[in-house]
Amino acid sequence: MMRLSGLLQGLTAGVLVALLIANVQTVTAQSSAASDDDLPLAEIQRFTEVYERIQRDYVESVDDERLIRNAIRGMLSGLDPHSAYLDRDAYQRLQEGTRGEFGGLGIEVGSEDGLIKVIAPIDGTPADAADIRPGDLIMRVNGESVKGLGLQAAVERMRGEPGSEVTLGILRDDAETTIEVTLERAVIQVDSVRARVLESSFGYLRVSQFQSRTGEDVLEAIDGLRDQAGPLDGLVLDLRNNPGGVLDAAVAVSDAFLSRGEIVSTSGRVARSRDAFTATPNDALNGAPMVVLVNAGSASAAEIVAGALQDHQRAVIMGEAT
Repeated sequence: MMRLSGLLQGLTAGVLVALLIANVQTVTAQSSAASDDDLPLAEIQRFTEVYERIQRDYVESVDDERLIRNAIRGMLSGLDPHSAYLDRDAYQRLQEGTRGEFGGLGIEVGSEDGLIKVIAPIDGTPADAADIRPGDLIMRVNGESVKGLGLQAAVERMRGEPGSEVTLGILRDDAETTIEVTLERAVIQVDSVRARVLESSFGYLRVSQFQSRTGEDVLEAIDGLRDQAGPLDGLVLDLRNNPGGVLDAAVAVSDAFLSRGEIVSTSGRVARSRDAFTATPNDALNGAPMVVLVNAGSASAAEIVAGALQDHQRAVIMGEAT
């Protein structure tokens, strides 16, 4: 800690406060397991030099909080396309999404080579109505490039008041030029589960995304199918264009059709990141055959469900590669 303290003396007040809040407590807690030699002092010094250069020479004044937040976002986005920093507002928006009601266009997106890639449009949303497709690359939002902007910042540009419009510049594999699509923002209310009787005693169950209540909704939908058709002789589970969602919901949906075995496990460097989820003996279909439909827009939690049902030979997977 002495070497770190000496280095911190050269920081500006803003960086000093941010580092003390974000890092020093963690370093102190881990001091018994790591020595001062493990601290990347040269890299921290380089960071402070860049920070001070921006504060001194950038074309306009930038406040400390903005610089620190951008540094944190960049640190996480550089790890992989799925890691991100969530401040309070972003975390609240994430919670709204898992509850199935939020404002926007109805597009599940990810990051690819600095651009925004569409994972899937959500059923019944402005994006779905505008024929936004899995694999589309969003190049511009309202005429401004999103390359290098970062996933969260790009998503914030696409959000807005319901009824307002936003124009997306989209690059599609089979198009020679960028496609301009104008959409009207709306309050997105997503019913993640829909079901109907196909014919005779066969059911169709559509799961569009995995929200906090999706597991319960699936069981209720199966009960509804039984009320209409009696005991089911088979079920089609449609996970096409399902971009994923809450892990616990994926486990619950898998468990609805499995009676034993591991559904999914997680692993990581720390003990709390290692876990395994196993099925309980309660197959809602009593062993009736299943077909799971997937395509290029099926991702994340949808792949967990499809993989678990396939691994346990509970269902036949049909469609396209996820």
